[in-house]
Amino acid sequence: MTWDFVPATVAVRGCRGLKLRALFGPEHGIWGNAQDLVEIEDVRDPVTGLRVHSLYGKTRVPSREMLEPIDALVYDLQDVGSRYYTFIYTMLHAMEACATHGKTMVVLDRPNPLGGAAVEGNLLDPQYRSFVGLHPLPPRHGMTAGELALLFAEECGLKLDLRVIRMRGWRREMSFEDTGLPWVMPSPNMPTVDTAYVYPGGCLIEGTNLSEGRGTTRPFELVGAPWIDPWKLAAAMDKEKLPGVRFRPTFFTPTFQKHAGRLCGGLQIHVTDRVTWQPYLTYLLLIHQARRLDPTRFAWRDPPYEYEYVKRPIDILCGTDRIRLALDEGTSPRKLAADWKADVARFKARRKPYLLY
Repeated sequence: MTWDFVPATVAVRGCRGLKLRALFGPEHGIWGNAQDLVEIEDVRDPVTGLRVHSLYGKTRVPSREMLEPIDALVYDLQDVGSRYYTFIYTMLHAMEACATHGKTMVVLDRPNPLGGAAVEGNLLDPQYRSFVGLHPLPPRHGMTAGELALLFAEECGLKLDLRVIRMRGWRREMSFEDTGLPWVMPSPNMPTVDTAYVYPGGCLIEGTNLSEGRGTTRPFELVGAPWIDPWKLAAAMDKEKLPGVRFRPTFFTPTFQKHAGRLCGGLQIHVTDRVTWQPYLTYLLLIHQARRLDPTRFAWRDPPYEYEYVKRPIDILCGTDRIRLALDEGTSPRKLAADWKADVARFKARRKPYLLY
């Protein structure tokens, strides 16, 4: 929507010289209402009456038939700044389709809610490409959708008429609150900007049998399981002396998904300093400590997950199996983090030509 709460479909339909012909819905649907991993059927938009083509169901790539009535496909989605969030790969697939079928692609850029300065984590190994990681990015990439579109076009060799409409007034060091824009949930479990800040680490919990807090009012901030002693886990995490975060022992009862209806012991992650906060390392250490405290009841989630039927979810989220194998051996993620510095340096060099702000 626009800054003054006009839905994007209504705003575009009101523009002279344009005719809105069809809508395309990513994961979670065009209204952001569907839960994760829930496939979506084509529907009619109640506001415009237009057909909404689902890009998270029978296909994830716009077909020739879908694109036939249009001259230009406009991408206008609020990303959350993390490699796993599928909106940027829906954008990539749309770019591929536009390149194949000779359509213009227009990307309306929006802020990265985590800012554009911090980069964290390892680069995805192409052997572990999936719909939660289609390109070698770090978990926290610090780029906007428009910048990623330019990077994708060049690095994937896409020949298309790509037009990125830049934002006015955004600077890389801005938090989302600095923009003055309202936060509109891009998906049901991304209710606040606080959620976006923990997500580059919190999403990793999906690759385990721990609850990531889905089915509570603080998804990804609450982590736990019925067998966890909150105080033991909090003490173990406090010993890690991580910057910008505090761990509060607590209990919660998810209303759906993992451990639904069961009392879970665990932690609430409170980010106290967004500048020094390291979500990827923090949540890997949280997995490490939860596994160490009860290795018999901890388990990795099995596939399928996000259209991957062979590789483990944790491996496609991490973009490698090295992290899982190290944790299985009892190795602290801290020992792996030293290797990420080189990955971050390489990525910053790669992304530099495409930065718009």
